[in-house]
Amino acid sequence: MEEIEELVYKYALQNAYKHGGKAQDKAVVSKIFVERPDLRSRAKEISEIAKKIVEKVNSMSIQDQERELKEKYPDLLEEKKKEEPEKKTLPPIKVEGKFVTRFAPNPDGPIHLGNARAAIISYKYAEMYKGEFILRFDDTDPKVKKPIKEAYDWIRKDLEWLGIKWNKEVKASERLEFYYSMAKELISKGFAYVDTCSEEEFKKMRDSGKPCPNRLKSAEDNLYLFEKMLNGEFKEGEAVVRIKTDLSLPDPSQRDWVLLRIIDVKKNPHPITGDKYWIWPTYNFASALDDHDLGITHIFRGKEHEVNAEKQKWIYNYMGWKYPYVEEFGRLRLEGFMMSKSKIRTVLEKGVSIDDPRLPTLAGLRRRGILPETIIETIITVGLKVSDATISFDNLAALNRKKLDPIAKRLMFVQQPKEFIIELSEPIRAKIPYNPSKPSEYREILVNPGDKILLDAKDAEEGAVVRLMELCNVTISGNKLIFHSKTLEDAKKLNAKIIQWVKKDEASNVEVIIPDPNEEKPPISGYGEKEIGNLKINEIVQFIRFGFVRVDNKIDNKVTVIFSHE
Repeated sequence: MEEIEELVYKYALQNAYKHGGKAQDKAVVSKIFVERPDLRSRAKEISEIAKKIVEKVNSMSIQDQERELKEKYPDLLEEKKKEEPEKKTLPPIKVEGKFVTRFAPNPDGPIHLGNARAAIISYKYAEMYKGEFILRFDDTDPKVKKPIKEAYDWIRKDLEWLGIKWNKEVKASERLEFYYSMAKELISKGFAYVDTCSEEEFKKMRDSGKPCPNRLKSAEDNLYLFEKMLNGEFKEGEAVVRIKTDLSLPDPSQRDWVLLRIIDVKKNPHPITGDKYWIWPTYNFASALDDHDLGITHIFRGKEHEVNAEKQKWIYNYMGWKYPYVEEFGRLRLEGFMMSKSKIRTVLEKGVSIDDPRLPTLAGLRRRGILPETIIETIITVGLKVSDATISFDNLAALNRKKLDPIAKRLMFVQQPKEFIIELSEPIRAKIPYNPSKPSEYREILVNPGDKILLDAKDAEEGAVVRLMELCNVTISGNKLIFHSKTLEDAKKLNAKIIQWVKKDEASNVEVIIPDPNEEKPPISGYGEKEIGNLKINEIVQFIRFGFVRVDNKIDNKVTVIFSHE
């Protein structure tokens, strides 16, 4: 039995140290059965032993877990150090000569995890093939998907946070004259015309396979009508420019689709150009022209653009251009979060900020303490899958935790504080490493006889002997903490629980915001050790036995943090 317990203890320590101080009993049992398959017949008994020992190991600090591994099982510690993270890469694609790609967001809202996918994949491929990456704002709809002036900077900031750099920035709204000149060329070659029918009339003719009357007119007549459009002689809805496609196409939306339309910019001014232009290109017209003009060779986008690609090829074929290489992928959802830009925009209009940590926006995830490296690795791992993908926040958090574990400070935080007076024969100085991976970096806390100490009420069991982390072992008696012994070995002999604590006269007032997309949760108030008051805004740390948090605000002695994940 002692041999089995020793085996369980060894693997519980290793598993806890690998996973931020928290071992999983099932993983430990699996390890045991690999080493000792003869014990499988005693699976139930081994599982019960593992649960008890894992609970004990999980009550230890990571520093203590590491110390035990170093002293008793150094080979297991070396095993962790030898592990190299698997480098995530995108699959190779066909590239011939120059490589230019782009990200073309509509600045009608912030970027969220789903639409960041095209940006990350496009940029990473540009890096891979030493090509160019262009940021093109697709902002040619001042009415239905109206751009938000601030969104241009929101998007730039999000891309910069992800480490994405662009070689060129283009706003479609500043290229109207170019679109007009290309429309004239298409009309003059007989590939496009001005339609003055009502929308209802056009649909009736389209659905019956009949041409609009102006479709049959000469290029000169249609150029004349287009000049009238440019001169403002038509109102919104009275004329559009259409491309000539096949009127027998099975998909009605592909038949003679709109290149340019009139928008009443007095009612719907554009945030950049105001009411200077009233004729605006559709998404497919502007995108097709810009992709060719900017020399785009590769396009990475959602599979919902398949229909758009078919439309755009009409322009490429008419002009004798080569269509770019295209990779299309499925939608990406973050489970439990609203991923629709229109729904997010509705929430924003009600006064919610783009960086609300309950939102799946990059700004919201950033404020919650999710690292840009986590976002990038998640996207690259999903890759170019054509099927839709759903990511759970738990999986995102697990990856984020893996990246934070070796770098984040581990600090003591006490919620539901209960005050005690500590009885010591002499002052004791606690020397506590910020992170077990860097034992040379630590803080010191001096505790004198009679100091007031705050413990979490759930840890303050009357009569129990507990270990105050890295300080000493004490007996809880009434409102007193009576010195029992000094060393960790003494605590182990007593099976004493290791708990965090805060010296009251140095305590920082802490408020923890718990973001939940499904319900409003009240913040958690408590006290943290002095070092928490010295943290910088945006710093991400781990509150021991609580979870990772990001420092959001500091006012006087109050520190507000946002809970990231366990």
